[in-house]
Amino acid sequence: MRNFIFLLVVVFAACNQEPHGVSYQQYFMPHDSGVQTGGVKMVEISTPKGKFHVWTKRIGNNPKMKLLLLHGGPGATHEFFECFESFLPQEGIELIEYDQLESYYSEQPNDSSLWTMEHYVEEVEQVRQALGLDSTNFYLLGHSWGGMLAIDYALKYQQHIKGLIISDMMSSMNSYAAYNKVLRGQMRKSLVDSLETYENNNQYGDSTYQALVMNEYYKKHICVLPEWPEAANRTFKHLNAAVYVTMQGPSEFKPGGRLINWDRSGDLPRIKVPTLTIGAKFDTMDPEHMKWMSTQVQNGSNVYCPEGSHFSCWDDQKHYFPGLIAFMKRVDQGTFRKG
Repeated sequence: MRNFIFLLVVVFAACNQEPHGVSYQQYFMPHDSGVQTGGVKMVEISTPKGKFHVWTKRIGNNPKMKLLLLHGGPGATHEFFECFESFLPQEGIELIEYDQLESYYSEQPNDSSLWTMEHYVEEVEQVRQALGLDSTNFYLLGHSWGGMLAIDYALKYQQHIKGLIISDMMSSMNSYAAYNKVLRGQMRKSLVDSLETYENNNQYGDSTYQALVMNEYYKKHICVLPEWPEAANRTFKHLNAAVYVTMQGPSEFKPGGRLINWDRSGDLPRIKVPTLTIGAKFDTMDPEHMKWMSTQVQNGSNVYCPEGSHFSCWDDQKHYFPGLIAFMKRVDQGTFRKG
């Protein structure tokens, strides 16, 4: 009987453990007084073309670990990151989802002069200031295009960052394009010939071309789950195609927009803050390059997702999230070591 009571005490304690480093009451404490909005806040940003508002949503409250998520695209949405809500709150990590200017939930001035890396770096800095993030708590994670943005932000403003995470993004568009050719070379010749026919005629929007890209490339390298998550489908549905094409190019196969000459490989040694790179076996980004990036920053580490693709936070969650959470906790506890 005594052992049974002891077991009940242990089980009760385990079921009532509080999130890492913060009580439940603290974690769910509102950030603002007045009408509660579920954590949603429209943040005002200033640009040369006027003031606009971008959508943000905070989940949880932790004075030491606040993770701001930079979505991909360009022109995609925070919806891609909804799976993070199943893993990080229980660890006491505050999540901040955010739609960049021109994305679905933020204002859309439709002004292409703002569709530049320089604008988005300054936008992130204004969001940081508005949300009260600083070097004691600010973790920045960028996926795909968001990884490019995170790198450029860190190169200018790393004094405000506690930890940097670059997810599924290489440090050079030229390297990305070269690896893209490697993946394309693994396709059967008849398929490549068909793709080139459409591309040479600038028919990227053709339904047959789109179907070929989806079935022969996206389902093998973007997300390898047999059924794509609803949130991933939703972020594609809400993609701002004009921003994407202008900055990235007409297709994943044909990077050729304003970012075509983006290359920060030589600048990585300037990044001093603890940095995690995340790569995946089936990714459109070379996982070996991602690993190499972690050796070029001053304090880097790497997580490899052997079952994942470009959407590794969806199709290899058992490697992605333990690696991410462990990195953040080590940085928070002062035990992070590079390598």
